[in-house]
Amino acid sequence: MKKEHLLKKLEGVHTLQSVMSLLHVDKQKAIYYIHRLRKEGYVKTARATNNMRIYSISFENKLGGTSYEELLNAVSPVKLSTGTVHRVYGKVPTAEEMLVHAVKTKSLRTILAALALFKEEIDWDALYRLAKANHCERQIGALYDLARKIMRTRRMGTRFRHLAIPKSQHAFGYTIPGLKSKDFQDIENLWRVHLPFNKTDLEAYA
Repeated sequence: MKKEHLLKKLEGVHTLQSVMSLLHVDKQKAIYYIHRLRKEGYVKTARATNNMRIYSISFENKLGGTSYEELLNAVSPVKLSTGTVHRVYGKVPTAEEMLVHAVKTKSLRTILAALALFKEEIDWDALYRLAKANHCERQIGALYDLARKIMRTRRMGTRFRHLAIPKSQHAFGYTIPGLKSKDFQDIENLWRVHLPFNKTDLEAYA
């Protein structure tokens, strides 16, 4: 298989099993193809919490830089194994930027993975400014309160909560259009924004 065709087929974030499935090859052949692309600088490798290898494969890897997906995979038990890679050059995205990026993707799995960021050190004033500029401060607030129910988190800045929490007359919004929670309506009512998760969706954090 030509390198250009192989790179096009495998661009994204994969496990060994997803490479085997996508190329319809056995384990030995999949390892060979990954090794071939790695030698030319197209592959970055990370390990999941279960020690499984995660491969980020793209032409941009040869140019350097990092991606939101790679950074989330490093901190979250929810691994992003497929889909579009959003690469950043010249800097490493902050936790604040990664949270807002995750909400803006409107991807269920990306937002789920990003809940782990609330365990990290966060500049809440910077997060508020960034979330406000992207019109997602209520979504961030609701996701934080959701994260508190399933893991130990850093304390939210009081200024963020004071500024971001809506008045009762505010209309309801969505985190992902059309998706509502059956299990976390208390959080939804407080922030007047619908969450896309129910308890069963959060089992990776158990």
